[in-house]
Amino acid sequence: MATLPTVLITGASSGIGATYAARFARRGHDLVLVARDTARMEALADGLRRDHGVAIDIIGADLTSADDLAVIETRLRDDDRIGILVNNAGASLGGGFIEQATDDIGRLVALNTTAPVRLASAVAPRLAAAGAGAIINIGSVVGLAPEFRLSVYGATKAFMLFLSQALSLELAPAGVYVQAVLPAATRTEIWARSGTDINTVPGLMEVDELVDAALVGFDRREPVTIPPLHDAAQWDAFQAARQTMLPGFRQEHAAERYQTKA
Repeated sequence: MATLPTVLITGASSGIGATYAARFARRGHDLVLVARDTARMEALADGLRRDHGVAIDIIGADLTSADDLAVIETRLRDDDRIGILVNNAGASLGGGFIEQATDDIGRLVALNTTAPVRLASAVAPRLAAAGAGAIINIGSVVGLAPEFRLSVYGATKAFMLFLSQALSLELAPAGVYVQAVLPAATRTEIWARSGTDINTVPGLMEVDELVDAALVGFDRREPVTIPPLHDAAQWDAFQAARQTMLPGFRQEHAAERYQTKA
């Protein structure tokens, strides 16, 4: 029987990351769990080792720290057992853009965009050389909806969607599967950490349901999985409308509507 690949999961101490850990352990995968809270990861790992007999490594890391991030990058480059990366670690900020401190915005962008793209960059060459593996990037429907008024958080999630789609086009021919997962509001600790009362957020999806749905998309090898979108044809129409513009992006001249009269 082929050995299942080890799964490295960031943001693995709670919420979506911890649930991915439980689901992959149940499937028989060994794990590398990454987060700042090592005590919570150890408690999670103890239960998963006991229940599923898998090997689990714990790495305490703050992914906004260049030194900590470098440790994870090195592990991804050097550990041939790791065949799946789950880029889940992320955060949000409360308040509007002009109320958010510039340094807080910088840390948010570092965690939500710089860390996942560096980790993907660390592992992708090895996976492509092996002709197998997967990268799961946790985005958000907010990345499609500036109307939700989460300017910086939404921009980081739009980045994750674009990155995933572009990497999918680039890496799929080499045998590497890239999945973007776009949750809507989900019952996790991200709300409290951003200063939002979770009881004021209507219609929250439970984490178990979100991850189970995302794994259905993973097993189907969907490039983009949107668990809360009930009409899949809407995404197909969105993609088709976007792609109809591609031939129109001709760079020789400005569109007539922008040309000045001599």
